Amino acid sequence: MTRTRVASPTVAALLLVLIGLGGCAAVGLWWGDTLDFTPGWGNWLSNAGRILGLLAGYLVAVQLILMARIPWLDRTLGPQRLSRWHAGIGMYVIFLLIGHALSIIFGYAIFAERGFFDQVGRLWTAYAYVSLAMIAFGILILVGITSARAIRRRVSYETWYLIHLATYVAIALAFTHAFTSGAEFAFSLRNRVLWSTLYILAFGSLLIFRFLIPLLRTLRMRAHVEQVVQESADTVSIHIAGRGLPVSRPGQFIRLRVLDGSHWWQSHPFSLSSTPSAGHLRVTVKMLGSHTRALAAVRVGTRVLVSGPYGSMTAARRRQPRVLLIAGGIGITPLLPLLQTLPAQPGELSLIYRASAFDSLALKAEIDAIAAERGAEVHYVVGPRGDGSSPDPLSAEELGSMVPDIAACDVFLCGPEGMVAAVTRTLLALGVGRQSIHLEQFSY
Repeated sequence: MTRTRVASPTVAALLLVLIGLGGCAAVGLWWGDTLDFTPGWGNWLSNAGRILGLLAGYLVAVQLILMARIPWLDRTLGPQRLSRWHAGIGMYVIFLLIGHALSIIFGYAIFAERGFFDQVGRLWTAYAYVSLAMIAFGILILVGITSARAIRRRVSYETWYLIHLATYVAIALAFTHAFTSGAEFAFSLRNRVLWSTLYILAFGSLLIFRFLIPLLRTLRMRAHVEQVVQESADTVSIHIAGRGLPVSRPGQFIRLRVLDGSHWWQSHPFSLSSTPSAGHLRVTVKMLGSHTRALAAVRVGTRVLVSGPYGSMTAARRRQPRVLLIAGGIGITPLLPLLQTLPAQPGELSLIYRASAFDSLALKAEIDAIAAERGAEVHYVVGPRGDGSSPDPLSAEELGSMVPDIAACDVFLCGPEGMVAAVTRTLLALGVGRQSIHLEQFSY
């Protein structure tokens, strides 16, 4: 069985220190190759641009490693923290790239006594691969914009995924630019070897853990769609069968790639909605985009590519005897196996399930059967999303009424991003400790 643990603050801090030391080493490439410290804005800006470019290139490699799904990193940090680090570093990369471009342009313009736009044109036409670097810069800026929370909510998963695939093209162009135009690499074999090694490790991790291992497992497992079941008006369950399927812990998720000829290039994360069993997995999917709608019509026998399991929202995070599960919409999927398997006496386990309509309550019959068997308390909170004119059905007053001893509970929470954020604030206001709130956000 896959073991999942969450990094202590000390372990996370040590990893951040290691990343910081790597950044210092990247700046060291500039220091070891820089002999000209002549005073003047042109020189200072040019050197600042070189430093910012090196740091941006280094952090891009770090991002690739963080999202390569390396098992040790996933077990140690958990996917939520890895995703936050990836997003945070991504914003630093964007700012560093903007600073790199502006510093180089202004620095060179001062040296040549040209205007800003004249210098941009000169760089485009006279310097090898700078034009490709500018294209890479544009792609990365587009990735950063579409990753912003306000934009991301309005972009389909398929569009967002395609834009992020273009990141690999941008990285290849930027790498070529660094080797052909970067002063740190043009005359230093050592620097070229070090930089190449960093990127070989980053892309090697991606290739091995995101593609080769899942592919080899799938070939061995012969994983395929065994059954498709309509669970509610907008929800289906996909049953997957195979030999030696990955053994998960309740609360974890897998990444699923359906090899049906039209969606094979997309890998989506789906929580496992059933308890682990040999040779069988079940994911329950809400039909939100074109890909998830197409899953409702996938044919039995279709081969699938399965990677994982991932996730740290498991029983290992439990600290209190009393447990509350709060689900919003399709966020019920990782909580249902926890409802079935968490050790608890009658009265120690509760579930609050929020949905916009009764026909959107996925797996309700299964939930009711498990609750009756285990003596768990279930509250269905059904109704349209509040617009500020009606009471919040998950307000502090309502939660306190449904679970009077909520401050003494471990709370496992999964649902849409807005709901998760609002309920987390409410739980903290009710006295639930931050370490007792365990999240799995239903997002990209």
